[in-house]
Amino acid sequence: MALSLNHVHLKTPDPEKTAKFYIDTLGATKIADIGDIGVRLDLHGLTLNVTKHIETQTRDQKYGIEHIAIDADDIQGMIDSLKANGAKILEETSISGDRRVVFFEGPDGVQLEFIENK
Repeated sequence: MALSLNHVHLKTPDPEKTAKFYIDTLGATKIADIGDIGVRLDLHGLTLNVTKHIETQTRDQKYGIEHIAIDADDIQGMIDSLKANGAKILEETSISGDRRVVFFEGPDGVQLEFIENK
């Protein structure tokens, strides 16, 4: 059975503001509107659905994605972009000298991680 990642769905009170962060800071592009509830983005090959709460959903979401990790070939450039766009840097670390990671906070407290392997 072949499986592949289809999309990541982020819920937010302000889909346009959240989408703007991913577009301006991480270089995502807008693919489409999702009705009147949000937008669909392409984040370098990863589809992000960014929506407000969907009233017809009956489940309470108490637990969700802990963080999203993204490979980067220029982590220092990404850190500079994050800082220039006011993102909150949570942790910068070098692992084994050839791997560097940075954790940061996106809109609505979503944690993201960039990983650079040399």
